[in-house]
Amino acid sequence: MQCLNATVSPLLLGAIGGLVEKEGLSHEKIVRAIAELSRRFNKERSSLNQTYLDDRLLSAAYLQYFLPVNLAKIQALLTELPALGPVEEFSVLDIGSGPGTGALAVLDWWYQRRWPCVVSVTTVDKSRGALRQTRQLWNGYCRAAGLGEIDLQTVEGDLERRAWFEPVRKKAPFDLIILANALNELHADAPDPIEGRTRLMTEMVALLAPHGTIIIVEPALRQTSRALHQVRDRLLQEKRCTIYSPCLHENNCPALVKPDDWCHEERAWEPPASIQEIDGEVGFIKDALKFSYLLLRKDGKTIVDRQPDVYRVVSELRHLKGEKRAWLCNETGRSEIGRQDRLVSPQNAAFDEWQRGAIVQIERIVRKEKAGKVSALGRIEPDAAVQIVRSV
Repeated sequence: MQCLNATVSPLLLGAIGGLVEKEGLSHEKIVRAIAELSRRFNKERSSLNQTYLDDRLLSAAYLQYFLPVNLAKIQALLTELPALGPVEEFSVLDIGSGPGTGALAVLDWWYQRRWPCVVSVTTVDKSRGALRQTRQLWNGYCRAAGLGEIDLQTVEGDLERRAWFEPVRKKAPFDLIILANALNELHADAPDPIEGRTRLMTEMVALLAPHGTIIIVEPALRQTSRALHQVRDRLLQEKRCTIYSPCLHENNCPALVKPDDWCHEERAWEPPASIQEIDGEVGFIKDALKFSYLLLRKDGKTIVDRQPDVYRVVSELRHLKGEKRAWLCNETGRSEIGRQDRLVSPQNAAFDEWQRGAIVQIERIVRKEKAGKVSALGRIEPDAAVQIVRSV
């Protein structure tokens, strides 16, 4: 798996560390709070309310551990965006921003790559404390980088209500809109949470520039991922937008056919030393970035040209006795594909390099028939060409 070596820059880590240090909390307390937050995020989401960032200790724990991880996820997805082309200004909206996760990811991305344009960012969150932290982290980064005043506007507002919408609409259209780990927390107690989330996304699409992109990142859990798949399907059914990535089609999501299926990403990275230290103390293993995501557009652009023989790898490459298998997805649906070890050839050797999230092309898949039934398992023969169209 390819490593993303520069996902969290020293400048970002320095700004985060400086803000946490100002809280004056002991390392031991913060580590215990990190473990508590992790439990709530992963196992007891019903106990998670949207005000945890207003708690001094939980907020420090989020900044110390979860913010760098979530920043890395967004920056991994920024590499998937289509080329900007010559633009004078790049406007960003970070919705449900928390302490500025998306805003800071873009600021750092812009600075590290010396984008030749002016960046302006608007963040929206219901937590006044989180917005204050956003400003502090933003200013701390800009000072450390020797930057002048970079436009940042913060808007306090509950995303389940509309009071925040009008001041944001005045700054539209936006070239990039980010919702990072926010969508799943909205309308959780509503009779139809998907309807409320879809309605919000419809409003976001209306704020998007014709050439812009919406990035939605959600936890890689089954519950949150499947909810994202459902929002995806409703948006496509209403023809509100198109899918740039990860999907290679705009049919209903095949991961929703079976109740135990869901689709998520896993990207390798090199965790900062501070994350590795906490992992060792708490017993976590954060050697990969796991998340579900959508990149949405209005112009019909797609990450690759769509063809019936081009697939997204949606599982790990599994090593079985005498063969390897993986699950693939495209317009033909979700299917399992295997290649027996004895059938390895120069033509299909690229199969061994498959990773979850890679886009691959297969010249021919064979499905054997037995007792009048075609096998659900497809196989790659020695003379079938296999190539990786886009790696992760």
